[in-house]
Amino acid sequence: MSIKDMTASPEHFAVGTGAQRTRRPVYMDFLPPCNNACPAGEDIQGWLALAQAGDYYAAWQKLLENNPFPGIHGRVCYHPCETACNRAYTDEEVSIHAVERFLGDMAMEQGWKPEFKARPGGKRVMVVGGGPSGLSAAYHLTRLGHTVEIFEAGPVAGGMIHFGIPAYRMPRKELEAEIKRVEEMGVKIHLNYCVDDVKAERAAGNFDAVFVAVGAHLSKKIDIPARDAKGMMDAVSFLKSVENGEPLQLGRRVAIYGGGNTAMDAARVAKRMGVDEAMIIYRRDRDNMAAHDFEADEALEEGVKINWLRTIKEIDGSSIEVEVMEVGEDGRPRPTGKFEKLEADSLIMAVGQETDTGFLGRVSGIEFKADGTVVVGDNMMTGAEGIFAGGDMVPSERSVTIATGHGKKAARYIDAWLRGETFQPHPKHPIVDHEKLQLWYRTEAPMTEQPHLPLSQRLGGFEEILQGISEKDAVYEAKRCLSCGNCFECDGCYGSCPEDAIIKLGPGKRYRYDYSRCTGCGVCMEQCPCHAIEMIPENAS
Repeated sequence: MSIKDMTASPEHFAVGTGAQRTRRPVYMDFLPPCNNACPAGEDIQGWLALAQAGDYYAAWQKLLENNPFPGIHGRVCYHPCETACNRAYTDEEVSIHAVERFLGDMAMEQGWKPEFKARPGGKRVMVVGGGPSGLSAAYHLTRLGHTVEIFEAGPVAGGMIHFGIPAYRMPRKELEAEIKRVEEMGVKIHLNYCVDDVKAERAAGNFDAVFVAVGAHLSKKIDIPARDAKGMMDAVSFLKSVENGEPLQLGRRVAIYGGGNTAMDAARVAKRMGVDEAMIIYRRDRDNMAAHDFEADEALEEGVKINWLRTIKEIDGSSIEVEVMEVGEDGRPRPTGKFEKLEADSLIMAVGQETDTGFLGRVSGIEFKADGTVVVGDNMMTGAEGIFAGGDMVPSERSVTIATGHGKKAARYIDAWLRGETFQPHPKHPIVDHEKLQLWYRTEAPMTEQPHLPLSQRLGGFEEILQGISEKDAVYEAKRCLSCGNCFECDGCYGSCPEDAIIKLGPGKRYRYDYSRCTGCGVCMEQCPCHAIEMIPENAS
């Protein structure tokens, strides 16, 4: 990491006003943990600073440099940035997702457009899959100056955001608006267009590169002995059928097998379809479930029953035999030999999803993992020259935000490859943790609680449950950011220096040291609330 002196010449380094200085202070830029944790690579601290100043348009533009869908991600992202937030050690983490949603919704209401200057000399890129990864890649490639066409097998773009996330979490109006913005930038989306032969389509469309981002739309299969099993379906097909308004015969009681977020969504959707009882059967306990806590909490609030530590052994008509499990010393479930009978008219399987990547098998050079995912290099390229891949179809964790980040990363490597260049990501600065902060101004300022749709109004339809926050609350939340690792011009160093060795450079320009006055006492560093100052030995370069 480079040291930004912006100060007097080197001959002053060891002078000072007292004894010879052995160390000197320098202003630094560190990496805030929120930025580091964001799968989309957002400059969260940067756009929060603009939001707290009331410059919402600039904050939104800053956000869009890395993530084209703040209205979507402010709703469906599981915000690992907040899990990493240093503010949690003071009171509660900053509600980053709520401010992001506020900016995204304001942009849609006011019709804001992305500002960018496309680089000349772009090429043609084909994107297979109109989910979050494909849309993100198309968006960033367009900003980089390329012409992009998306080929989507489904009737609408959005992928699993549309078909896998119910409208009570991701309302369709906002989803469609943010996708439309990508189209308005010039991206052409072909719907109901299934690409079977990538090489032939590439040649026919005269495309210079391809990005394949096929989502995980196939449910995993498990072998369960079944006699006269009725009403069995997979969770993805169930959610798609509900989204498409197709008639379903669920009966009075529905069982859902699985413990992930999709299982919780399937159970909650079944309740909204009018079933008397929706019960989840899951082989692990609550502490080790795959779903996020809030998903389980909301499911339980809505009357979903969860049978923890149960695994299905056999199905006979409407009777489901389950074995009771227990948690072993290794934390994993193990059988007990005890069995129970549960009754259900329908069974929805939610044991995970896979991607259908078989159509790439005819492309020479592409390699696959045992689970069907595609092997890619650090540059997101497959073994076939000019064919890149990302999202759910490559080995990684799966989420909307991770897929969006893959799209951005792939776009940058595709751009470099098309231009005969090499893309080199900027090296990351060291992360600043909470122990390095000196919060002498610390005051309790708890996180804003987002309004929720009352429970009495939830099960009657798919109205959005989590509501947005007001402008006042958005500014308040943005101001709760501690600006970890980066100077926000609080004047603490300026006011604390006993030698008047710190010079203010004006709003937005920070400060510089006059090393002819500095004694190296370190008071400036010790009081810096965000740890933007380091003391380094005099002989350091």
